[in-house]
Amino acid sequence: MPVAAALAVTAALLLTACGGGDDGSKDNDKIAGADAGGTKTSASPSASDAARNIDRPTMKFPSDFKMVFDRTEPSDAKNAAVLGDAENFVRAINYGVVQQNAEDGAYKFYSTPDGTAQAYARKQIKQYVDGGWTVTGVQRYSRAKVDMTSGGNRASVSFCDDDSKFYGKEVKSKKILKTKPSDKDYYFFEIVMTASKGAKGLWTAEDIEVQKEATQCKG
Repeated sequence: MPVAAALAVTAALLLTACGGGDDGSKDNDKIAGADAGGTKTSASPSASDAARNIDRPTMKFPSDFKMVFDRTEPSDAKNAAVLGDAENFVRAINYGVVQQNAEDGAYKFYSTPDGTAQAYARKQIKQYVDGGWTVTGVQRYSRAKVDMTSGGNRASVSFCDDDSKFYGKEVKSKKILKTKPSDKDYYFFEIVMTASKGAKGLWTAEDIEVQKEATQCKG
């Protein structure tokens, strides 16, 4: 099983990764599978009862930002829980940006304090806060895969990220910061997830590795 062990220098939430056209238009269509905001995050539908019953952080997003997860729900309950919480970890990073709080509790809930994943989340959020930016547009995740260890308490989750319609936005002026579409809009994530010792059914991000300019994720 491939195991991510190092924090990538470049990550999917960097402002320079924002892509798309420069005509100033927005995609306001409601997208199937997207986070609509105002809802409490949960485990995947096929996750175990323990995973579904966890008291999770509520993460509300503005209407101009959506995260879309294009994937098939795993039939195995444990794999479904792992994948759902890997998605929740990525969701929590964006939530910290929206909240403009590099110490927000959501990403800490979905990550272990001694791994690279939590440091990664804090760094990405702080970049946005220090720059006076938030997020807007659409992030689309696809090609999800879960590789469980033989012990069943650790797993590697990988997926692609398409940021071609994801942008930074100045908090004060509301100006959307767009760049021309390029290979920099695509990332490949690998996240090591571990079974939480404190809450049965919860999986937390321990380590993360992000490949930039992941052209295998295009199309």
